[in-house]
Amino acid sequence: MAASVVDEARTGSPAAAGPGSGGTGAGRGFALLLVITGFAGLLAAWVITLDKFHLLEDPDFTPACSLNPVVSCGSVMESDQASVFGFPNPMLGIACYSVVIAIGMGLLAGARYRRWFWLGLQAGTLFGVGFCTWLQFQSLYEINALCLWCCLAWVATLTMFWYTTEHNVRHGFLPAPAGVRELFREFHWLPPVLHTAIIGMLILTRWWDFWTS
Repeated sequence: MAASVVDEARTGSPAAAGPGSGGTGAGRGFALLLVITGFAGLLAAWVITLDKFHLLEDPDFTPACSLNPVVSCGSVMESDQASVFGFPNPMLGIACYSVVIAIGMGLLAGARYRRWFWLGLQAGTLFGVGFCTWLQFQSLYEINALCLWCCLAWVATLTMFWYTTEHNVRHGFLPAPAGVRELFREFHWLPPVLHTAIIGMLILTRWWDFWTS
């Protein structure tokens, strides 16, 4: 059986440690994926936050990513949905993506985390995907505009979610039938690719007349 490329368990490696051995680590690939997606999300959140501050200082400011009526970051930033919790959403992203980077760096250094920690990461990434899904709906069908930096954050979040799920299913932290575990092992790339493709298709069809005009 082929092990997941991003989270391969080898004898003597951190990823090989089981729940009863004081913690479970992860392969270098999975750790790097967390660091890379964390940095991608952090970059997007940082740029959006800076542009939001510019908009607050100057209502006539136009973000660099506002390219046309559809790809209009300014329209998204000025919407009510951009501050769901009473402050700009990207500020939450700065905090959360920084945590993901720290976890990935810890794994690269050989850290081993207990089951409750991995389930906590699962819950955090699940919240992130759920929140991003809601923002996607709002962006496409309520705000009627698209933010490219938001799209980067969406892809980064769904990728870390699916690979965290793969890791937890394969190590038994999430209950799943043997067939599901094997599916994740053999086709770990499929869920994030399909998820991203669905978002791309929704964006394409939502503004089909604009893209083809």
